[in-house]
Amino acid sequence: MESTPLSPLMQRFILHFGEMGSRWGINRTVGQIYALLYVQAHPLNADEIAEHLGFSRSNVSMGLKELQSWRLVKLLHLPGDRREYFEPPKDIWDIFKALLEERRRREIEPTLSMLRDALLENPASADDKHAQQRMREMYDLIELSSSWFDDVQRLSPETLASLMKMGSTIKKLLEVKDKFSFGGNKNADKNASSEKKSTKTSAAVTKKTKQSAVANPSDEE
Repeated sequence: MESTPLSPLMQRFILHFGEMGSRWGINRTVGQIYALLYVQAHPLNADEIAEHLGFSRSNVSMGLKELQSWRLVKLLHLPGDRREYFEPPKDIWDIFKALLEERRRREIEPTLSMLRDALLENPASADDKHAQQRMREMYDLIELSSSWFDDVQRLSPETLASLMKMGSTIKKLLEVKDKFSFGGNKNADKNASSEKKSTKTSAAVTKKTKQSAVANPSDEE
């Protein structure tokens, strides 16, 4: 049974993904296979993918294995059919998070591992000490970003969408928080200074009262 030809709209989308694939760390074949599966209304098997895109069966198989390693496609079986079918995750947010997670695992974590090892070494010179200081700054930033990413991964798609829609509102909230914190510190310093002055004044009054009592003792009845 022949597959329905792809519409010009689908073809344009698939070709674009193939062109962009190399910029995202995947080859053209893998990019086009993913784009085809993404826009299809139902799962496809390897033969159907090869027919749609004009690729060899072996290239399709390798591309599907690559996409499975990225967790961007799932394998499934249809009732009464022994062939393997493939489809992407249904939720676009699951795709987005899987892509980010895999990029971190492949690119960020090896860099963090190298930086940890480098920072544990004893610097042999002043130049090495300076280099380690720069590496520490890089490590701290990547580690902070990685921790933030872990928090984001635990958010529900609805919460994540709301967070991203806030946009510049988050910046404004942080600016207000900083202003309150700065004002709070100023007030705290001012209150502490006033309490200190009050304590000194009370001590001076007490001392003066005692001196007056010694100089003018009261008559005993």
